[in-house]
Amino acid sequence: MLIFAAFNGKFIMKNLVFIILQLSICSLSAQNIESFRPGEVWPDNNGVHINAHGGGILFHDGLYYWFGEHKSEQTSAALVGVNCYSSSDLLNWKHEGVALSVQEGDIESGCIMERPKVIYNAATDKFVMYFHLELKGKGYSAARVGVAVSDNATGPYKYLNSYRPNAGVWPIDMSEPQQTDTLKVSDFKDWWTPEWRQATKNGMFVRRDFAGGQMSRDMTLFVDDDGKAYHIYSSEENLTMHIALLSDDYLSHSGRYVRLAPGGHNEAPAIFKREGKYWMITSGCTGWDPNEARMFSSGSMWGPWIQHPNPCRGLDAHITFGGQSTFILPVNGRPDTYIFIADIWRPRHPIDARYVWLPIGFDAIGLPVIEWTKEWKLEK
Repeated sequence: MLIFAAFNGKFIMKNLVFIILQLSICSLSAQNIESFRPGEVWPDNNGVHINAHGGGILFHDGLYYWFGEHKSEQTSAALVGVNCYSSSDLLNWKHEGVALSVQEGDIESGCIMERPKVIYNAATDKFVMYFHLELKGKGYSAARVGVAVSDNATGPYKYLNSYRPNAGVWPIDMSEPQQTDTLKVSDFKDWWTPEWRQATKNGMFVRRDFAGGQMSRDMTLFVDDDGKAYHIYSSEENLTMHIALLSDDYLSHSGRYVRLAPGGHNEAPAIFKREGKYWMITSGCTGWDPNEARMFSSGSMWGPWIQHPNPCRGLDAHITFGGQSTFILPVNGRPDTYIFIADIWRPRHPIDARYVWLPIGFDAIGLPVIEWTKEWKLEK
């Protein structure tokens, strides 16, 4: 410690604490990580906290690939792009680099790129990435989905385009009277009144955005057993979830979609399938602050979807353990094993946002249950 003797005491203490913290992280990274520790620093192979927020996991050819937002020290805006990590055991992750970099055009530095998800198309042998995109300097008004493609899981991914989905197409569960209703958003001076709520359920925002395409914000992707892929996204000013079938090559929308919980104000969708039933976990819309998880189920992707009580149990279950859902991972080679994945956002220091990975159990009647535990392992 003699090297610090010539400096001010406050400087010594501040920097000594920083160095000890960095050494402890590097020491941890040098060891083999053997358990999940939700909410703690999670170092990669370089001893750096994993930077893949709002992410999703792809399993391909024996490896897991974790894609997520690269966040910076002071901003959640995209200054780098989408990061990629790989792992064989879900605990020890290698940083593979930036899979999709910011570039000129829609995904320029300073735009917003959120919740990237990657799926593999066996027919085309391509890896396809979708993400929520907001244009630089436009706040959250663009509400687009961005699409990129690669020949390799780790990238680099080629950015294709961005757009609002299903322009000029009605949801298959929206009736003709709803399609032709003349009530407009501008007809209401106040939101959240009973009349406004009913108009929202009847598709007022769908009609507003019909020609230009539906809003697409928080999102996930899901590939079903038959190879069909779905884009699930928060739409209609985050008031209603849409479930949309993608084209066979996964690069665009097929024009077939439904609405889930119209007017329910859901975001952060995560989905899995078990014994022929689809389960979706979402959150309410409270900005960066956590709230109680919501859960829905259906025997078909096209619905009807039924809402169930909050699946979380234990410490801070009422605020999803301080996190927000982003993905549910079926663990390869382990039947009936699923991991719930969420983010603990830290908007004042975005790069320090933490991860909550917890096993999903099932109660006596088959409802998913997520129990808080500060440390756990996959059973061998």
